[in-house]
Amino acid sequence: MPENIKLEDAIEFAENPEPRCPCVLLLDTSGSMSGEPIEALNQGLQVFKEQLVKDPMACRRVEVAVVTFDNEIKLAHDFTTAERFEPPRLTAQGQTFMGGAIHKALDMIQARKQQYRANGVAYYRPWVFMITDGEPQGEPESIVEAAAQRLKNDEAAKRVAFFAVGVEGANMERLAQIVVRTPVKLKGLNFTEMFVWLSRSMESVAHSRTDEQVALPPPGWGTV
Repeated sequence: MPENIKLEDAIEFAENPEPRCPCVLLLDTSGSMSGEPIEALNQGLQVFKEQLVKDPMACRRVEVAVVTFDNEIKLAHDFTTAERFEPPRLTAQGQTFMGGAIHKALDMIQARKQQYRANGVAYYRPWVFMITDGEPQGEPESIVEAAAQRLKNDEAAKRVAFFAVGVEGANMERLAQIVVRTPVKLKGLNFTEMFVWLSRSMESVAHSRTDEQVALPPPGWGTV
């Protein structure tokens, strides 16, 4: 077996050769998210799982990974199909290493696409869905600038669709400088509604052709 194909991946793709739609949830777990926000986010993740598994097609095609960022950037859950996704329990502390987290998400997507190609599996344009209540904090500005530039290049080349959601108190102007698509401001702590929207959007993608542009429902849970 070639070195770049992992055995578990080879088995997984042989058992389920469906095209994949990878989605990285990039979640801010800095100190300012503690209390109600992090609890609401944890509940939202459970709802996301429950919604996705109701759709047999999405179950086999959507792959979810979770990366958290505070003073550390952690892989909380590696890519797995929706049915095997176990939402991690998140806690909040520390600062906001957002630039590094964006790099991590884009690195993961690049590596995952290589796995798909090595195993002959088709894939949809990957998604990254970042949820933050702040702005980059505690890391060198050069890292944030490099992440923003990389994101612009990846979006322009259609390598990724990157969505940013700002929770109450987030610096929306700063977010808009980093990401390409206009960030959405979450209404209150409407995480549950937001994750229902995200799962429905992923289902729409999972039911489409890999090269098709899918019209997403308007995000009723937030404002642009």
